[in-house]
Amino acid sequence: MALYVLVCRDKPDSLDLRLATRSEHLAYAGTFTEKMKLAGPILNEAGDMAGSMLIFEFESLEDAWAFNKGDPYTKAGLFADVQVFPFKVSLGTLG
Repeated sequence: MALYVLVCRDKPDSLDLRLATRSEHLAYAGTFTEKMKLAGPILNEAGDMAGSMLIFEFESLEDAWAFNKGDPYTKAGLFADVQVFPFKVSLGTLG
């Protein structure tokens, strides 16, 4: 098992789409709570949700991409781009 960070930036002017899809996204992400270390929205300068950042413990990079592929936000076309990185904690803790 290894940690993976997903950084997902929303398309411009897509807050309405994010809000309309949010309950489906949260329900989907909730099925991964045993693998989830940290997750939440990225905010823009106005304090509005403008993306997502998630840290999971998965077996592989492919598993991280599979999570993203199944995410209702991805299926709705919310994201302008998605990046997935292997991650190692050096300072601090992840509960």
